[in-house]
Amino acid sequence: MTLQNDRLLRALARQPVDRTPVWMMRQAGRYLPEYRATRAEAGSFMDLCRNAEMACEVTLQPLARYPLDAAILFSDILTIPDAMGLGLYFETGEGPKFRHTVRTAAEVAALSAPDAEHDLDYVMNAVRTIRRELNGRVPLIGFSGSPWTLATYMVEGGSSKDFRHIKAMLYGDPQTLHTLLGLLATAVTDYLNAQIRAGAQVVQIFDTWGGALSTPAYEAFSLAYMRRIVGGLIREHDGRRVPVILFTKNGGQWLESIADSGCDAVGLDWTTELGDARRRVGERVALQGNLDPNVLFAPPEKIGTEVKRVLESFGHGPGHVFNLGHGISQFTNPDHVTAFFDALHESSPAYHR
Repeated sequence: MTLQNDRLLRALARQPVDRTPVWMMRQAGRYLPEYRATRAEAGSFMDLCRNAEMACEVTLQPLARYPLDAAILFSDILTIPDAMGLGLYFETGEGPKFRHTVRTAAEVAALSAPDAEHDLDYVMNAVRTIRRELNGRVPLIGFSGSPWTLATYMVEGGSSKDFRHIKAMLYGDPQTLHTLLGLLATAVTDYLNAQIRAGAQVVQIFDTWGGALSTPAYEAFSLAYMRRIVGGLIREHDGRRVPVILFTKNGGQWLESIADSGCDAVGLDWTTELGDARRRVGERVALQGNLDPNVLFAPPEKIGTEVKRVLESFGHGPGHVFNLGHGISQFTNPDHVTAFFDALHESSPAYHR
């Protein structure tokens, strides 16, 4: 199937493009009324994830509104620990939680990596359904949480502000944590490769909680396992290279190390200035970055000013993917997202001539 818009893939390969490609984290998020309607019809978030047709529907909804350069699989980063039997559920206003935690060597030893093709077949069914319905319009991004991020949720039992349980394991029983992380690295590699075989054309690893670590701990307990995953991924499929993006939230201080991991692109949050990041990584990787999504609460003309500032910071040349935030607020006005695209499409071609 011919890909009609390969702008994202070209940018990730640091090849010339006509304008800066864009996609959004939480692209099918709660800010769209059509998403909320489908979510209500599904009954629960995980029921939505497990229904291939509905997951496809909410994946494609943003593409019907906005000129996006990629679709991203609608799923959750915690599907792997859920498949391990930890009992994923969602509390309104509190985010994901697990019914069972993993905090001892015996509990870690009792775990086994899920078979992605069998235990997570609903994800692969969604990938295949989305690829079919996209019909080559734009590439499809698959994803997973990083081993450190998955382990954090598994040990804490949900989101955490102080990470006291997993950090107690990190400092008090590091071997048990390494055992858990090694198991998760194997599971994530299998999971992403299954997504690639099912049709994902780009994959991204979300290291949501890596920024909570010290530099030595980040290297040993997060980045080392992402390197292992990158080294085990399918990098060519259907005659195309499959790019890999690594994103560590609040990880700007480790850009050089992340860029040396073997990935094709590094995701940045808005606390890291793009121009500085580009100087630091040179020609090694593309950069995916990044506008504070709260800019979308400003008047449209101010949105345009911030878009131009981000483009100017990166400067001229290839290798930039514009990613709007790491989560669009449910209170965002969809018309302000349109203003973002208008500003980007007006300004970005000048940086690619």
